[in-house]
Amino acid sequence: MFPGGIGLQELIVFAVIAVLLFGSRLPEVARNVGQTYQQFRKGLTDIQASFKIDENASSTKSEPDYSDRYDDYDEPDAPRFDPPPEDDD
Repeated sequence: MFPGGIGLQELIVFAVIAVLLFGSRLPEVARNVGQTYQQFRKGLTDIQASFKIDENASSTKSEPDYSDRYDDYDEPDAPRFDPPPEDDD
């Protein structure tokens, strides 16, 4: 029925424990849990929407073209270093 293997027997045990713990306040507690879950889902949806907006904004920006900067690169004019020859003494 539910992912993770929660069956009918587990749901019945859960319901009995809930009635024993909350008694006549069970509808109020269930309503509060439902409202909290609804607020959580709304916040999660808002966060996901802001990420989608950020992704769309960043995808429209083009990458800078660095090839223009390096097209006229010349070799340095400094002399090349040659190590001194080894002496066999």
